[in-house]
Amino acid sequence: MREIPYTDIVDAVRMLCIQANTMLSPDLRQAIRRAGVTEAASVGRAILRDIKQNFTFAAQQGLPICQDTGMAVVFAELGQKARITGGLLADAVNKGVAKGYVEGNLRCSVVADPLRRVNTEDNTPAILHLRLVEGNTLRLTVAPKGFGSENMTALRMFRPSASREDVLDFLTETVAQAGSNPCPPVIVGVGLGGTSEYAALLAKQALLQPVDGCHPDPYYAEMEAEALARINALGIGPQGLGGTTTALRVSILTYPTHIAGLPCCVNLGCHVTRHASMVL
Repeated sequence: MREIPYTDIVDAVRMLCIQANTMLSPDLRQAIRRAGVTEAASVGRAILRDIKQNFTFAAQQGLPICQDTGMAVVFAELGQKARITGGLLADAVNKGVAKGYVEGNLRCSVVADPLRRVNTEDNTPAILHLRLVEGNTLRLTVAPKGFGSENMTALRMFRPSASREDVLDFLTETVAQAGSNPCPPVIVGVGLGGTSEYAALLAKQALLQPVDGCHPDPYYAEMEAEALARINALGIGPQGLGGTTTALRVSILTYPTHIAGLPCCVNLGCHVTRHASMVL
């Protein structure tokens, strides 16, 4: 049994919070650069140039890419042959988030109660998703989620008779209704199957998939491509000011579901869909 010290987790989460908020992943940077060339609208191309300049400057200066540094969503994959020593995983994650946001001068946006709205001053607590896997390591992914995009989340409980076309219509409709609110060009995360809460988790996890990738099943890869084409035909464009680049990727994750239902959740990521990972 391999031991992973509590303090190592604190340090890792601290670093990942700062890294995710100041440096876009290489695949997303490249996708934005490509879009700057292929975008048909001149205003859209200018906005994409500004976006590129912004993420480049942020990385060089160690500054947040966006003023909304998000609520920290942490995905932890813990090997069953590893154990954490010196404290609880959740405590280590929250301490790491607090250190990362305060010491990294990142905006603290979390309130302690959803109605009384008093800021916790250190961006805790985080949202922690834990999965047990094979091995003796701990993989941590920090994905700060801004709420301009998070507020555009949509869940629909389709009847099992719903068709592929019905789902495609829902995805397109969700992005159309979101308009400029999620700061396009967006990443469209789709969770299909499971139960209502699991579809929502799948949609959030779909935002972590490579922007230049596609679903391994050709059926869903084709569906992703068709959804992307439909969404980009909406004309919303970069920052909602018109153009042919409303989304950079549609990513679908699926899970088996009940014979009587077909849950579908859409979670949008803005043009700074941030995440950073580390293995301990």
